[in-house]
Amino acid sequence: MPRKKYVRKRDILPDPKYQSKEVEKFINCLMEKGKKSLAQNIFYKAIEIASKKAKEEPVVLFKKAIENARPLLEVRSRRVGGANYQVPVEVRMRRGMSLATRWIINFARGRKGMPMEEKLAVELLDAFKGEGNSIRKKEETHRMAEANRAFAHYRW
Repeated sequence: MPRKKYVRKRDILPDPKYQSKEVEKFINCLMEKGKKSLAQNIFYKAIEIASKKAKEEPVVLFKKAIENARPLLEVRSRRVGGANYQVPVEVRMRRGMSLATRWIINFARGRKGMPMEEKLAVELLDAFKGEGNSIRKKEETHRMAEANRAFAHYRW
């Protein structure tokens, strides 16, 4: 983080197929070692598989899955008088989107025994339905914030 100036957020171009910036950010997070075309192929196949199973439009399914997995509250460490407190704070939209994206991708990678397209499709379907590992992670984050609500007055 720079000491003097504010870091300007880079604006990314929308993806070629669905013309969506959220999809492009997801593909960028999915990408490993600079292999963007591979990440695009994996995402597009996964979203097609998931949309056929759910009988829903691909972009609608994707946005609903991200929205379901996006946390509203999280805890941040705050040092007050020599003690560290876990202070609950609201999650900004941009950070919530990136957390949901990261959780879905990591849990999809953690599944075993099938190609990445299928793993990602299953994880997206689970998030769309409101179940699965990424939703569990969101609920766990909310529980932590709720348990530490007594320290909310330390919010900065």
